[in-house]
Amino acid sequence: MTTRTLVFDSPFLLGFEHTRALIERAAKAAAETYPPYNVAQLAEDRLRISLAVAGFSPDQLQVTVENNQLVVAGRREVEGERGDASGYLHRGIAARSFMRSFVLADGMEVDCATLEHGLLHVDVVRPEPAKNVKQIPIRTAG
Repeated sequence: MTTRTLVFDSPFLLGFEHTRALIERAAKAAAETYPPYNVAQLAEDRLRISLAVAGFSPDQLQVTVENNQLVVAGRREVEGERGDASGYLHRGIAARSFMRSFVLADGMEVDCATLEHGLLHVDVVRPEPAKNVKQIPIRTAG
């Protein structure tokens, strides 16, 4: 059974489908638990999302943005495909594929992604909006 936000089902709130979809995407993203991550504010217009991706190489990671949704995915090879003959006595480091998503506010852009010491840092910025000045011609009546 799917839980829906009843306030957006009101007949008095027309045209809020985008807002409902945004809330549903955010709720789905909040339910994800792997890999763990931090979000730090580096400046007023800059954030850094750091994900713990120990054991992943850059070619196993993918960062994409589509429709204001930032998606970070990691693809690990299946154990049998690696050709790794050594057995583990204990395997406590998670080695599974993942897909973690974040909903970005309008105007936010991903600046860069850097893999460093087992952490994938994704820097997100909100550029200064361009000043849009439009000259309106004045017509005379008659």
